[in-house]
Amino acid sequence: MANIKTQVDAWEVTDLADNSTITVSVFSNTEMGNRSRPGIQIICQGKIANYEPLSAERWAYQAAQEKKNEHLVEEASWTEYEDTYIRQWLVLGEKPKAKIEVKVRSKQKPVVKEYDLPFTLD
Repeated sequence: MANIKTQVDAWEVTDLADNSTITVSVFSNTEMGNRSRPGIQIICQGKIANYEPLSAERWAYQAAQEKKNEHLVEEASWTEYEDTYIRQWLVLGEKPKAKIEVKVRSKQKPVVKEYDLPFTLD
């Protein structure tokens, strides 16, 4: 069976300091990763985070080693500055979630959104 990719959400954050815009697109997929299981894909500024069971299990293990309930997905984040950043997280709990934070210079607080993952972690 072929993967069915459906857009779940799309939003933008505009920085009034330089009139730039950060765009976020979120997709639900029926088949992701080596196991072809459902997952969530977040695309932001050309960086892609695939929240599928195998990757999420690895990130959950890393978070447990650090004794944290969240894991920063560094390869999909952009954290060069304190006043402008994109952070993507795996949030652990009974129902795991994908979280993205977008902070621009002209806003006091980051825009934060969370998306339920279509699987559980052991």
